[in-house]
Amino acid sequence: MSTDSHHEAMLYDKLGDGAMRCRLCGHQCLISPDKRGVCQVRQNVGGKLVTLNYGYLVAANVDPIEKKPLYHFLPGTTSMSVAAAGCNFQCEFCQNWRISQLPRMGSTIAGERVEPRQIIDAAKRQGCRSISYTYTEPTIFFEFAYDTAKLAAEAGLKNCFVSNGFLSPEAVRTISPLLDAINVDLKAFRDVTYRKVMKARLEPVLQCLRTLVANGVWVEVTTLVVPGMNDSQAELSDIAAFIAGELGHDVPWHLSRYHDDYEMTGRGATPLEAMELAAAVGRQAGLRYVYQGNVPDAADGNTHCPKCDEVVIERSYFRVAANRLRNGACNACGQTIAGLWS
Repeated sequence: MSTDSHHEAMLYDKLGDGAMRCRLCGHQCLISPDKRGVCQVRQNVGGKLVTLNYGYLVAANVDPIEKKPLYHFLPGTTSMSVAAAGCNFQCEFCQNWRISQLPRMGSTIAGERVEPRQIIDAAKRQGCRSISYTYTEPTIFFEFAYDTAKLAAEAGLKNCFVSNGFLSPEAVRTISPLLDAINVDLKAFRDVTYRKVMKARLEPVLQCLRTLVANGVWVEVTTLVVPGMNDSQAELSDIAAFIAGELGHDVPWHLSRYHDDYEMTGRGATPLEAMELAAAVGRQAGLRYVYQGNVPDAADGNTHCPKCDEVVIERSYFRVAANRLRNGACNACGQTIAGLWS
């Protein structure tokens, strides 16, 4: 394992003219000698593609797993959450832009140098049941996440990504044997929005989601409902139909309330009526588990049995107030509730 900032990257091809083709994400960057990819943390150096942020963490915290949000995965447990600087998106509304956009602001190697084993040891000391690769985009610290995930699995800890879903199918297949759960931000359902606001594309995200499900990773989806960007009934219906039709009716859909941040200002918070509309659209599409986030006192933060409507998991501000599941089933009627519960 490399101990310097030039750790060799995974998933790339050497081309005849000295250039490299990075195969990690949907950008599929062609990187000339000494140049960097879109993420600004993968560089063509000395005949190798290297990752510049390996082990340099800008955040490490113990979080409730519900904060990811993952609602159908080890409820009531905590997760050691880690992040390195950088992102392969440039979302105008990014709420973690101070660390996700750091390499574009002239600071590539930021953070405290940490080895994967230290993450595992810290997680076990703190009583965590999982490691979450989150806050920024785990794709851009894929090698560190992969090495850490291997050690976590050996230690009996679960692994979770919180991602924009721009991983290539090859990257998904590489990490899937070690990845237990993922929450993917499906930020819109219009390619023009992805190109303009995220500086990316929609189809790689959809393909990533399909590949994750096909590879047996537990998937939950989040959509930040942004006024004037993706909050039309037509677009929300398209997102819900995709989740139900191509991923499955049991895939939880988290609807998050927007607030002004970074470069997108002047829109104000998402109206509560728009959140209710989005939730209703999800239920109409046949999604069994639809949740509202950043909404005060939202009953939609609870998990209901899809058969008898009993509240099987009651939540309050990312905390589990009551868990009425018995062996992954509704205690009232016996209906199996989809998820990874133990």
